[in-house]
Amino acid sequence: QVQLVESGGGLVQPGGSLRLSCAASGFTFRRNVMSWYRQAPGKERDLVAAITGAGGSTNYADSVKGRFTISRDNAKNMVYLQMNSLKPEDTAVYYCNAHSYPGYWGQGTQVTVSS
Repeated sequence: QVQLVESGGGLVQPGGSLRLSCAASGFTFRRNVMSWYRQAPGKERDLVAAITGAGGSTNYADSVKGRFTISRDNAKNMVYLQMNSLKPEDTAVYYCNAHSYPGYWGQGTQVTVSS
């Protein structure tokens, strides 16, 4: 059974940093492109970043380029999102997702950027 468990969110001031983690299980992790999405109140869930199975290629939404970094540890079945220079508009619930299992989502982790 596919499971995705996100953690690491919290309240941070503008300009601060957070590192999100996602623990994956129930599928062949190393063969999957992994992504982070976010959903702000009243808005659709949007793609933030993605990383290929071996970690050799990444892709970012324009709004987070240069501030966020996605990475993965295939030995631990973990994917991470390092978020720097956070802005109030980054406030959202953040979810990870496996490309081959688009219907599976974890509970998400809340990120709130506010002074």
